[in-house]
Amino acid sequence: MRRLWRVDEVLWEGDTAYQHVTIARTGQGVSLFCDDDRQSTEYSQLVYHEALMVPGFLLADKIERVLVIGSSEGVASKMAVDAGASRVDHVDIDHECVRACAEHLPYGYRAAELSELEQGDGTITLHYSDGWSFLDRALGNGDRYDLVVVDLPDERADDDESQHNRLYGVEFIRRCQAVLAPGGVVGFQAGSPTVWRNTTLTRAYNRFRTVFDTVTYFGSDEHEWSFLFGRVEQLDDPINVMLEALPECSYEPVSVDDASLIGSTVPPYSVRHQE
Repeated sequence: MRRLWRVDEVLWEGDTAYQHVTIARTGQGVSLFCDDDRQSTEYSQLVYHEALMVPGFLLADKIERVLVIGSSEGVASKMAVDAGASRVDHVDIDHECVRACAEHLPYGYRAAELSELEQGDGTITLHYSDGWSFLDRALGNGDRYDLVVVDLPDERADDDESQHNRLYGVEFIRRCQAVLAPGGVVGFQAGSPTVWRNTTLTRAYNRFRTVFDTVTYFGSDEHEWSFLFGRVEQLDDPINVMLEALPECSYEPVSVDDASLIGSTVPPYSVRHQE
């Protein structure tokens, strides 16, 4: 099964060192495609990014230092600043994609900002590196984060040995967990809950339950993606923790409220009742 998109105008297209990138106008506004798979669109990106970031903001004890791996558009990093982070390390291996996004997407980073971000002159520091190596350096330096967010193109269900899939594996999740400060949270984009394509979500759910004592699922009620959040410490009622934290959160979401937190945190039946 494949999804076809009508492209009305190509704004930028090219092969980077890591992937084929297209930025084009579609029925959902300016849209980003990596290896011909939609990553974000002008119309739906805010719903997606809030589902990715807001539960982590609410589950973590504090939001001072944040690490974002992937998420080339830069929206996640900016949300972290709005949530009160005083330092955000944004790690993306594909500098050509980041720069194309800043040049052509009407959301996220702006091209004029990149020099300052790359030099680390402000709250956000942009690192062109792979996530695995960056975590190795962070562990060696003793760096600790209140929130680690991994936002990558989908795990490939039929290619367990790929370099890309290593960043979804248990060992990588453990590395993310190892750089957490006390009360910190790891959040992952975990795939689709749709029953005919939920293989990678099921795998991710099982991996998180292997690593973390508290695993919280959040399935966006206005997008077709699911997200997982892990804490080392046991929380008896993570949903209530989020409900209590929401009014105090410095970031004010427009697509997540109390009802969303109650209604979107039960994993799909087929994930909960695996054969």
